[in-house]
Amino acid sequence: MISKQKIKFLRSLEHKKFRDIHNSFLAEGDKTISQLINHFSCEYLAATQPWLDANPHIAALAKETDTLTPQQLSAASLLKTPQNAIAVFKKKTATPPTPSVFTKKLCLVLDSIQDPGNLGTIIRISNWFGIKHIICSPATADVYSPKVIQAAMGALAGISISYTDTTEYLSSLPQDTPVYGTFLDGDNIYDVPLSNHGFIIMGNEGNGICDRVADLVTQRLYIPSCNTGSATVESLNVGVATAIICAEFRRRETLQTSIHS
Repeated sequence: MISKQKIKFLRSLEHKKFRDIHNSFLAEGDKTISQLINHFSCEYLAATQPWLDANPHIAALAKETDTLTPQQLSAASLLKTPQNAIAVFKKKTATPPTPSVFTKKLCLVLDSIQDPGNLGTIIRISNWFGIKHIICSPATADVYSPKVIQAAMGALAGISISYTDTTEYLSSLPQDTPVYGTFLDGDNIYDVPLSNHGFIIMGNEGNGICDRVADLVTQRLYIPSCNTGSATVESLNVGVATAIICAEFRRRETLQTSIHS
Protein backbone atom coordinates (compact mmCIF):
# COMPACT_ATOMS: atom_id res chain seq x y z
CA MET A 1 0.00 0.00 0.00
CA ILE A 2 1.31 3.43 -0.90
CA SER A 3 2.39 5.81 1.88
CA LYS A 4 1.47 9.47 2.26
CA GLN A 5 5.16 10.29 1.74
CA LYS A 6 5.11 8.55 -1.64
CA ILE A 7 1.98 10.45 -2.66
CA LYS A 8 3.70 13.69 -1.70
CA PHE A 9 6.72 12.67 -3.78
CA LEU A 10 4.58 11.89 -6.83
CA ARG A 11 2.82 15.22 -6.65
CA SER A 12 6.13 17.08 -6.22
CA LEU A 13 7.16 15.99 -9.71
CA GLU A 14 4.65 18.44 -11.12
CA HIS A 15 7.37 21.06 -10.50
CA LYS A 16 10.59 21.33 -12.49
CA LYS A 17 12.62 22.00 -9.33
CA PHE A 18 11.83 18.54 -7.97
CA ARG A 19 12.10 16.82 -11.35
CA ASP A 20 15.63 18.20 -11.54
CA ILE A 21 16.47 17.25 -7.94
CA HIS A 22 15.32 13.66 -8.46
CA ASN A 23 16.32 13.49 -12.14
CA SER A 24 12.91 11.94 -12.72
CA PHE A 25 9.55 12.61 -14.34
CA LEU A 26 5.97 11.46 -13.95
CA ALA A 27 3.79 9.59 -16.44
CA GLU A 28 0.18 8.49 -16.05
CA GLY A 29 -2.09 6.09 -17.90
CA ASP A 30 -1.85 2.77 -19.75
CA LYS A 31 -0.78 4.01 -23.15
CA THR A 32 1.84 6.51 -21.98
CA ILE A 33 3.42 4.16 -19.45
CA SER A 34 3.45 1.18 -21.83
CA GLN A 35 5.12 3.30 -24.54
CA LEU A 36 7.80 4.68 -22.21
CA ILE A 37 8.58 1.56 -20.16
CA ASN A 38 10.98 0.08 -22.72
CA HIS A 39 12.82 3.34 -23.36
CA PHE A 40 13.21 4.88 -19.89
CA SER A 41 14.22 3.31 -16.59
CA CYS A 42 11.07 2.94 -14.44
CA GLU A 43 12.04 3.76 -10.88
CA TYR A 44 8.59 3.44 -9.36
CA LEU A 45 5.09 2.30 -10.31
CA ALA A 46 1.90 2.86 -8.32
CA ALA A 47 -1.36 1.41 -9.60
CA THR A 48 -4.66 -0.11 -8.59
CA GLN A 49 -4.57 -3.85 -7.95
CA PRO A 50 -6.76 -4.69 -10.98
CA TRP A 51 -4.36 -2.73 -13.20
CA LEU A 52 -1.33 -4.51 -11.76
CA ASP A 53 -3.04 -7.87 -12.24
CA ALA A 54 -3.83 -7.01 -15.87
CA ASN A 55 -0.34 -5.65 -16.66
CA PRO A 56 2.23 -7.92 -14.97
CA HIS A 57 4.67 -7.45 -17.87
CA ILE A 58 4.81 -3.70 -17.14
CA ALA A 59 4.98 -4.10 -13.37
CA ALA A 60 7.91 -6.50 -13.77
CA LEU A 61 9.99 -3.73 -15.35
CA ALA A 62 9.55 -1.31 -12.45
CA LYS A 63 12.19 -1.25 -9.71
CA GLU A 64 9.53 -0.66 -7.05
CA THR A 65 5.74 -1.00 -7.08
CA ASP A 66 2.86 -0.06 -4.78
CA THR A 67 -0.88 -0.61 -4.93
CA LEU A 68 -3.31 2.28 -4.81
CA THR A 69 -6.88 2.50 -3.63
CA PRO A 70 -9.16 4.69 -5.79
CA GLN A 71 -8.97 7.37 -3.09
CA GLN A 72 -5.16 7.28 -3.02
CA LEU A 73 -5.06 7.36 -6.82
CA SER A 74 -7.15 10.51 -6.78
CA ALA A 75 -4.83 12.08 -4.20
CA ALA A 76 -1.64 11.16 -6.09
CA SER A 77 -2.73 11.88 -9.67
CA LEU A 78 -2.20 15.21 -11.38
CA LEU A 79 -5.09 14.52 -13.76
CA LYS A 80 -8.72 15.50 -13.33
CA THR A 81 -9.62 11.96 -14.31
CA PRO A 82 -6.96 9.56 -12.90
CA GLN A 83 -6.01 6.62 -15.14
CA ASN A 84 -5.27 3.73 -12.73
CA ALA A 85 -1.47 3.85 -12.95
CA ILE A 86 1.29 6.37 -12.21
CA ALA A 87 4.95 5.78 -13.03
CA VAL A 88 8.19 7.58 -12.24
CA PHE A 89 10.89 7.37 -14.91
CA LYS A 90 14.49 8.54 -14.97
CA LYS A 91 15.13 11.48 -17.29
CA LYS A 92 17.60 11.22 -20.15
CA THR A 93 20.15 13.91 -20.89
CA ALA A 94 20.47 14.41 -24.63
CA THR A 95 23.10 16.51 -26.36
CA PRO A 96 22.44 18.07 -29.76
CA PRO A 97 23.68 15.75 -32.51
CA THR A 98 26.46 16.87 -34.80
CA PRO A 99 25.17 18.77 -37.87
CA SER A 100 26.45 16.02 -40.17
CA VAL A 101 23.57 13.82 -38.94
CA PHE A 102 21.16 16.01 -40.88
CA THR A 103 22.75 15.77 -44.30
CA LYS A 104 20.07 13.15 -45.03
CA LYS A 105 17.49 13.79 -42.29
CA LEU A 106 15.05 16.43 -41.13
CA CYS A 107 15.22 18.00 -37.68
CA LEU A 108 12.79 20.27 -35.85
CA VAL A 109 14.13 23.32 -34.02
CA LEU A 110 11.81 24.91 -31.45
CA ASP A 111 12.39 28.57 -30.67
CA SER A 112 10.80 29.34 -27.28
CA ILE A 113 7.71 27.15 -27.54
CA GLN A 114 6.23 27.86 -24.11
CA ASP A 115 2.93 26.01 -23.91
CA PRO A 116 3.42 22.43 -22.64
CA GLY A 117 0.43 21.22 -24.63
CA ASN A 118 1.92 22.59 -27.84
CA LEU A 119 5.28 20.96 -27.11
CA GLY A 120 3.65 17.61 -26.41
CA THR A 121 1.64 17.85 -29.61
CA ILE A 122 4.75 18.70 -31.63
CA ILE A 123 6.53 15.65 -30.17
CA ARG A 124 3.63 13.45 -31.33
CA ILE A 125 3.73 15.06 -34.78
CA SER A 126 7.49 14.56 -35.01
CA ASN A 127 7.10 10.91 -34.09
CA TRP A 128 4.30 10.42 -36.63
CA PHE A 129 6.33 11.88 -39.49
CA GLY A 130 9.54 10.06 -38.58
CA ILE A 131 11.53 13.08 -37.41
CA LYS A 132 13.81 11.64 -34.73
CA HIS A 133 15.47 14.79 -33.37
CA ILE A 134 14.07 17.97 -31.83
CA ILE A 135 16.43 20.74 -30.75
CA CYS A 136 14.95 23.26 -28.29
CA SER A 137 16.03 26.70 -27.21
CA PRO A 138 16.56 27.08 -23.43
CA ALA A 139 13.31 29.11 -23.21
CA THR A 140 11.25 26.23 -24.59
CA ALA A 141 8.99 24.41 -22.10
CA ASP A 142 10.46 21.50 -20.14
CA VAL A 143 9.95 18.30 -22.09
CA TYR A 144 9.49 16.39 -18.82
CA SER A 145 6.61 18.53 -17.57
CA PRO A 146 3.62 16.26 -16.81
CA LYS A 147 1.50 18.29 -19.23
CA VAL A 148 4.04 17.68 -22.02
CA ILE A 149 4.26 13.96 -21.21
CA GLN A 150 0.46 13.67 -21.23
CA ALA A 151 0.07 15.56 -24.52
CA ALA A 152 2.86 13.54 -26.18
CA MET A 153 1.02 10.27 -25.33
CA GLY A 154 4.18 8.15 -25.25
CA ALA A 155 5.69 9.60 -28.44
CA LEU A 156 8.68 10.78 -26.40
CA ALA A 157 9.94 7.19 -26.54
CA GLY A 158 10.96 7.56 -30.18
CA ILE A 159 12.39 11.10 -30.14
CA SER A 160 15.72 12.56 -29.03
CA ILE A 161 15.14 16.00 -27.52
CA SER A 162 17.98 18.33 -26.55
CA TYR A 163 18.26 21.89 -25.28
CA THR A 164 20.93 24.29 -26.48
CA ASP A 165 21.60 27.82 -27.71
CA THR A 166 19.87 27.44 -31.06
CA THR A 167 21.50 30.54 -32.55
CA GLU A 168 24.95 29.17 -31.79
CA TYR A 169 24.03 25.71 -33.03
CA LEU A 170 22.55 26.89 -36.32
CA SER A 171 25.49 29.23 -36.86
CA SER A 172 27.81 26.20 -36.81
CA LEU A 173 26.06 24.53 -39.75
CA PRO A 174 27.74 24.22 -43.17
CA GLN A 175 26.60 27.08 -45.41
CA ASP A 176 24.69 24.81 -47.78
CA THR A 177 22.49 23.33 -45.02
CA PRO A 178 18.77 24.08 -45.63
CA VAL A 179 17.23 25.99 -42.72
CA TYR A 180 13.48 26.58 -43.04
CA GLY A 181 11.36 28.90 -40.92
CA THR A 182 7.71 29.93 -40.89
CA PHE A 183 6.85 33.62 -41.36
CA LEU A 184 3.76 35.61 -42.33
CA ASP A 185 5.81 37.17 -45.16
CA GLY A 186 7.35 33.89 -46.30
CA ASP A 187 6.96 32.09 -49.63
CA ASN A 188 3.99 29.82 -50.20
CA ILE A 189 5.11 26.39 -48.97
CA TYR A 190 3.26 24.73 -51.85
CA ASP A 191 5.14 26.73 -54.49
CA VAL A 192 8.79 26.37 -53.44
CA PRO A 193 11.25 23.44 -53.58
CA LEU A 194 11.71 21.58 -50.29
CA SER A 195 14.67 19.43 -49.30
CA ASN A 196 14.42 16.01 -47.66
CA HIS A 197 17.01 17.07 -45.09
CA GLY A 198 17.88 20.09 -42.98
CA PHE A 199 16.18 22.05 -40.20
CA ILE A 200 12.60 23.24 -39.76
CA ILE A 201 12.27 26.03 -37.20
CA MET A 202 9.00 26.64 -35.39
CA GLY A 203 8.68 29.86 -33.41
CA ASN A 204 7.12 31.10 -30.20
CA GLU A 205 3.31 31.10 -29.96
CA GLY A 206 3.03 34.89 -29.73
CA ASN A 207 6.20 36.31 -31.24
CA GLY A 208 7.23 33.74 -33.84
CA ILE A 209 10.91 33.13 -34.58
CA CYS A 210 13.22 35.57 -32.84
CA ASP A 211 15.34 37.92 -34.97
CA ARG A 212 18.67 36.24 -34.14
CA VAL A 213 17.39 32.87 -35.31
CA ALA A 214 15.46 34.35 -38.25
CA ASP A 215 18.73 35.74 -39.65
CA LEU A 216 19.97 32.16 -40.04
CA VAL A 217 16.95 30.94 -42.03
CA THR A 218 17.73 30.18 -45.68
CA GLN A 219 14.11 29.69 -46.83
CA ARG A 220 11.16 31.56 -45.33
CA LEU A 221 7.90 29.62 -45.63
CA TYR A 222 4.24 30.56 -45.31
CA ILE A 223 1.13 28.39 -45.07
CA PRO A 224 -1.52 30.15 -47.16
CA SER A 225 -5.12 30.46 -46.03
CA CYS A 226 -7.78 29.10 -48.36
CA ASN A 227 -10.45 31.24 -46.72
CA THR A 228 -10.51 33.96 -49.37
CA GLY A 229 -13.00 36.80 -49.46
CA SER A 230 -13.88 36.77 -45.75
CA ALA A 231 -12.32 37.50 -42.39
CA THR A 232 -9.82 34.90 -41.18
CA VAL A 233 -7.42 34.38 -38.29
CA GLU A 234 -3.94 35.89 -38.63
CA SER A 235 -2.02 32.69 -37.99
CA LEU A 236 -2.30 29.02 -37.03
CA ASN A 237 -1.59 27.36 -33.72
CA VAL A 238 2.06 26.27 -33.74
CA GLY A 239 1.13 22.60 -33.32
CA VAL A 240 -1.24 22.73 -36.28
CA ALA A 241 1.33 24.61 -38.37
CA THR A 242 3.99 22.02 -37.52
CA ALA A 243 1.72 19.20 -38.68
CA ILE A 244 0.97 20.90 -42.00
CA ILE A 245 4.61 21.68 -42.67
CA CYS A 246 5.89 18.20 -41.76
CA ALA A 247 3.17 16.62 -43.90
CA GLU A 248 4.20 18.71 -46.91
CA PHE A 249 7.89 17.87 -46.48
CA ARG A 250 7.10 14.16 -46.30
CA ARG A 251 4.67 14.39 -49.25
CA ARG A 252 7.40 15.93 -51.41
CA GLU A 253 9.88 13.28 -50.28
CA THR A 254 7.46 10.50 -51.17
CA LEU A 255 6.75 12.12 -54.53
CA GLN A 256 10.46 12.43 -55.33
CA THR A 257 11.05 8.80 -54.37
CA SER A 258 8.25 7.59 -56.61
CA ILE A 259 9.53 9.66 -59.54
CA HIS A 260 13.06 8.23 -59.26
CA SER A 261 11.98 4.63 -58.64
